[in-house]
Amino acid sequence: MTAEQRSFRDAWAVPIVGLTALALLTFWLLYTVDQVATGGAGSHAQPEGLLRYFFFDSVAITDAVSALGGMVAGVLGIVISVVSIVVQLSAERYTGVTAMFFRDRTNKIVLGFYVVTCVLGVWVGLSVRGEYVPRVTVAAMAFATTVALVLMAPYFAHVFRFLEPASIIDRIVTAALRTARLGTLGKGDLAHAQREAIVAMEELTDITSNSISGKDKIIASRAVDALRDLAVRYIELKPSAAPEWFAIGARIQDNPDFVAMDPESLADLEARRTWVEWKVMRQYLGIYNEALGSMRDINYLIAIDTRYIGEAAAKAGDRELYELVLRFMNSYMRATLNAREVRTAYNVLNQYRLLVESLLGAGLGAAALSAVGHIKYYGSTSFDMKLPFVTETAAYDVGAICQVAHDQKLAEHGAMLRLFLDLDRPSDERSQLLALKGVRKAQVKLAAYYLQAGDEGNARLIFADLASEPADRLRVIREELERVETKDFWEIIDRGRNFEYMPPSQKEAMRRFFGWFEAPR
Repeated sequence: MTAEQRSFRDAWAVPIVGLTALALLTFWLLYTVDQVATGGAGSHAQPEGLLRYFFFDSVAITDAVSALGGMVAGVLGIVISVVSIVVQLSAERYTGVTAMFFRDRTNKIVLGFYVVTCVLGVWVGLSVRGEYVPRVTVAAMAFATTVALVLMAPYFAHVFRFLEPASIIDRIVTAALRTARLGTLGKGDLAHAQREAIVAMEELTDITSNSISGKDKIIASRAVDALRDLAVRYIELKPSAAPEWFAIGARIQDNPDFVAMDPESLADLEARRTWVEWKVMRQYLGIYNEALGSMRDINYLIAIDTRYIGEAAAKAGDRELYELVLRFMNSYMRATLNAREVRTAYNVLNQYRLLVESLLGAGLGAAALSAVGHIKYYGSTSFDMKLPFVTETAAYDVGAICQVAHDQKLAEHGAMLRLFLDLDRPSDERSQLLALKGVRKAQVKLAAYYLQAGDEGNARLIFADLASEPADRLRVIREELERVETKDFWEIIDRGRNFEYMPPSQKEAMRRFFGWFEAPR
């Protein structure tokens, strides 16, 4: 059977035959009950008790039965009109809403009920003739009409809830995970499952892009978080996945994000088993570039969610994935520096540092060392671009990472310290001198930490690196660090902590460190 034939079968043949058969079967069952049990004969003598409510005069009931069928048809017209308008308005903002609406089981049941009731009304109208009134059939039609009228209000409420952006996002993620779960287990059509997973990611991206264009930060944030949830929950499914799932099938190779890739890169994605996560973060990168300069909070949120994916990968021991996450973090930094978005770089570096510290906590020192090298590179690049605040931020973040590595006594600590001491460069330009002073402050702070921890050897390494600094600059650095008495910055910042703050014990160690410069050189 061709794809066109399957489409005709699913869209036309099955619904028409199914609804017609259900309506006729319902009528036949009710009419049979009348033939066997009630006799259906009209009577001019009204029965006693509850049965009098089901007494139908054969002369008066004919018009009433016809009116019941017409009433249900009118209600169906109202329902279709309202629903079509609302769905169309939502479809203009969110891709795939129409298909999602008709896949929903509740919508299918309600619309099917209205259609079956309309057909039932036609046949009930034809069944009343002469003195014969099928009482059970007519009563069932009256009851169905009552339900059809009452059902309108709660169904409209369901439709509005269904089309809420948050509900659409949750439904996309749930459907994608269900499809991915079946695909990873090798159940059903594997190529279809892969394609549906990719369509879900792109629908979430489309929602985010439309929300950014419309300055709707709440919906954009929900969609970005949904991509993270999809990736993190997929990581839990990944260990039990069949090998065939990780092959990039023919139905997804023509996707724009894959078709432009070099064949060798595609082969690498298959070998590393990361095409799903790569696709998620590729969507992140596109959203990140779109949000730069227009909705910076989304940039920060993407960095946070990418860190969560990296932490989940580290917890799962998926080396290929957390290395991929680091590459995307680097891509965020590159895009940010190219746009000269200093505040965004400050926020992204914060998440980068937290991710590296998580890698250290998971015992992944080699990956953390590689990441420190990248942070150092972007700090140096921002130095060349005359973005001193970014360079200073990178210096403090690398210093904080060195502290964590030292606390955990990792073998990579020495290499990280050497990278840290390599971050500064001499310069005579004022903006560059500001960056250099910030780097030197971060180095002094780390030296004070070493002394506080009883590690004079590493503090001496920093002292040797600072020995060539002019005495006036060292004095200014010390005075500025001495003046910082509180960990809270005087403005509201996301990090919540002043770079230059040191607790009293560390500040006392800093004074000892500066005392070394007063000795004869």
